Amino acid sequence: MPSAPLRVAVVCSSNQNRSMEAHNILSKRGFSVRSFGTGTHVKLPGPAPDKPNVYDFKTTYDQMYNDLLRKDKELYTQNGILHMLDRNKRIKPRPERFQNCKDVFDLILTCEERVYDQVVEDLNSREQETCQPVHVINVDIQDNHEEATLGAFLICELCQCVSTEQNQQSWGALGHKAPAFCSCSSKIHVKMQISTFSLFSELLG
Repeated sequence: MPSAPLRVAVVCSSNQNRSMEAHNILSKRGFSVRSFGTGTHVKLPGPAPDKPNVYDFKTTYDQMYNDLLRKDKELYTQNGILHMLDRNKRIKPRPERFQNCKDVFDLILTCEERVYDQVVEDLNSREQETCQPVHVINVDIQDNHEEATLGAFLICELCQCVSTEQNQQSWGALGHKAPAFCSCSSKIHVKMQISTFSLFSELLG
C-alpha cells in the first residue's frame, strides 16, 4: 500500500533564493513542500557588499519588492532581485523562519552546511514525544540565481528518489544513491553533500 505523501521542508539562510526556487519547482511537481530560512534577519544584496538590505522575517515579499523598487529600480532589476521577489510573492506572502515552525516533516533539505548545522541544533533542542524518523540532507548550493535553479532540480531529483524509497518502505537504500547524485552535481557545478541520519519527529514539535 503506498505511503502518505512525502512532507518536505527546504531551508536556506533567508528564505529568498535557494529554498524558494526549490519550493517553486517541488510544488509544481506535486510535492507537499514548505520553505524556510534560519537567519535572525532576511538579507538581500544592496548597492555594495557591505551594505545589504536587511529585513525582519515578518516583512512580506511585496513590501521588500516595493522598498527596493523605490530605492533603485535599475540596480535591483539588473541583478535579478526584483524578479526573484516577484516570484516569491506568488508562492507565499512572506519568508518563514525554521526555528518558529512546529510542523512535522519526513525530509528536511538544507542548502549549505552552516544552515544544516543550525537546523540540527534546533531539532536537538526540542522536546521528544513520538518516534517517527525525519531525515536531514544537505545540498551545498552557491547563493546565486543560476546555482539556485540547478540546485533546485537536483533537490527535486533527490525528493523523487526518496519518495520512491519511501513507497518501497526502504529508506536505507537511499544511501546507495549518493554516488549518482554526486556525479550529477559535479556536472552542474553544485557541490552536494549528503548527510542523512534519523532524528525523532517529536523534535519538530
